[in-house]
Amino acid sequence: MVGGFEVGAVPFNPDGWGPPDATVTTTTTSTLPVNVPFAPFSRSEKLGRIADFTRNLNQGQGGAGGRKNAASDSVFDFTADDSFPSAADNDSSFRLVDGKPPPRPKFGPKWRFNQHNRPQLPQRRDEEVEAKKREAEKERARRDRHYNQNRSNQNQPRREAAVFKSSVEIQPEWNMLDQIPFSTFTKLSFSVPEPEDLILCGGLEFYDKSFDRITPKAERRLERFKNRNFFKVTTTDDPVIRRLANEDKATVFATDNILATLMCATRSVYSWDIVVQRVGNKLFFDKRDGSQLDLLSVHETSQEPLPEAKDDINSAYSLSVEAAYINQNFSQQVLFRDGNKVTFDEPNPFANEGEEVASVAYKYRRWKLDDDMHLVARCEVQSVVEVNKQRSFLTLNALNEFDPKYSGVDWRQKLETQRGAVLATELKNNANKLAKWTAQALLANADMMKLGYVSRVHPRDHFNHVILAVVGYKPKDFASQINLNTSNMWGIVKSIVDLCMKLNEGKYVLVKDPSKPQVRIYEVPADAFENDYVEEPLPEEEQAQPPEENAENTEANGVTNDVEDKEIDAQA
Repeated sequence: MVGGFEVGAVPFNPDGWGPPDATVTTTTTSTLPVNVPFAPFSRSEKLGRIADFTRNLNQGQGGAGGRKNAASDSVFDFTADDSFPSAADNDSSFRLVDGKPPPRPKFGPKWRFNQHNRPQLPQRRDEEVEAKKREAEKERARRDRHYNQNRSNQNQPRREAAVFKSSVEIQPEWNMLDQIPFSTFTKLSFSVPEPEDLILCGGLEFYDKSFDRITPKAERRLERFKNRNFFKVTTTDDPVIRRLANEDKATVFATDNILATLMCATRSVYSWDIVVQRVGNKLFFDKRDGSQLDLLSVHETSQEPLPEAKDDINSAYSLSVEAAYINQNFSQQVLFRDGNKVTFDEPNPFANEGEEVASVAYKYRRWKLDDDMHLVARCEVQSVVEVNKQRSFLTLNALNEFDPKYSGVDWRQKLETQRGAVLATELKNNANKLAKWTAQALLANADMMKLGYVSRVHPRDHFNHVILAVVGYKPKDFASQINLNTSNMWGIVKSIVDLCMKLNEGKYVLVKDPSKPQVRIYEVPADAFENDYVEEPLPEEEQAQPPEENAENTEANGVTNDVEDKEIDAQA
């Protein structure tokens, strides 16, 4: 037999609800002590009666507030119960910690002069109030004066109209044939096959890799190379291009600088012009002597306006001359000038016997535009480097910082830690210039393009500069990084070539509008710009020479150091 579960005796209270007052235990087997109150084992676990509804609610309470609180929790309050003497003593000694957050200190310039710390006299506070009122009146008057000044200047021409003037003065006898908006250029696309190298001229010096380790903390002073000649010869004055034209090697001739200007036309803001000559079935793209194409634009695509005065060191013209001067010196300083050169089939076509020339190689390359149309362009590379017994050609260019307040980025502080931010700022402020450099590197099939970061020693000193860093990029990777589409570049060139081939024989000018994103084509007289090439009468022994040779000699002798002459004029 399995023993059953015994509940035990349950007392019955015939007089009311709840247990009787005195319960007689009939069970003799109980082991519980008699008349011993239950004591809690810990303060976190109080065990006992949950509620006592027989307690008098008004007992021990005083005042309206006390009665209100008693009605809510006196049923559950056992602090006065004699059954828990020790618990009551412990509860009386227990206090809660103040949980309110501490007051926040009044930091700031006024905290030091708090009234609790430094009591002030009433008249002192009145003086401060009056001083604040006077400052507010001055600020209001300044705003009103500035507002009225802006209203008076509304009828005056804007800054863009004064600075962005045409690169060439449009003569009244010129006949405008067509104007092409840039919006049509963005939709063009044309793919060209791989070009072929026809002739390589000049000599290259090796690149000094120690310049790759330059940092703003280990900067190098930019040197000057006044004894080396730099040539900026236009297309028709190039003897090699004349020879190729006589041999019917192509129908369209240009230089890499002119082609890059056309390819990146949609990014340009400043005005530029290109002379187009249609001779027989051939087309020549030229630049004028002293053209803006010889210089380098600075902050062309920036929203920050530059000073309008031309003689200001931070004006657009002064910065262009300074940038061209920096690029020439930078391209020669980063080389090993130990006489070790890489020479090609032909020497420099523009240098005289025994003349010291800059390190440059000219690559005459030919592209096929159509079945019966080829383009020949003179491309340039400035240096060579040998890696694993393989030679790689380099293009060398330099970005220049003139005043950090215009760009908003201080190169000396950001180049080491935030080089990407510096490059992004330059891409925003000089989008056209960087795109043209990339296009020229792609045209020349350069393996690497080196970008130098050159800054002024002092923002007001535009003669002395330092090299802060040199970074190398692969042209194709950099082109994709700046969103430069090769097919679109060649589409622009192909459309302009097709348009010019439909023109009659003669001379034309392609001018970028100074205020609108469009290009205009003008028909000009055959003798236009001739006076710019010859500034003084020729000697008698040179008058018997053909006109082409006169132009070549003038170009070779007078234009080689064009940038240096402009710099001297700017300094004067």
